[in-house]
Amino acid sequence: PEVTFSSFIYSLSTTCLVHLGEIPEPTTQKIQKNLPLAKQTIDVLGILLEKTKGNLTEEEERLLQSVLTDLRIRYVRAVSS
Repeated sequence: PEVTFSSFIYSLSTTCLVHLGEIPEPTTQKIQKNLPLAKQTIDVLGILLEKTKGNLTEEEERLLQSVLTDLRIRYVRAVSS
């Protein structure tokens, strides 16, 4: 399938969910938490938001902001538990 900016964001989001231990790793189907990698992925999404400002469609920007907010909340919950 064609890689679009939105599919790239969804891919990073899914990777972060794996690292947060919220979904199984696709290859092994095991749940494995790795909070440092989750934080790194969230930071990468934050950098993308900052560096692409003014160059995204409204839909792409909303998607990125929404995914980033959701993952940040999930990360805080994971670190607090």
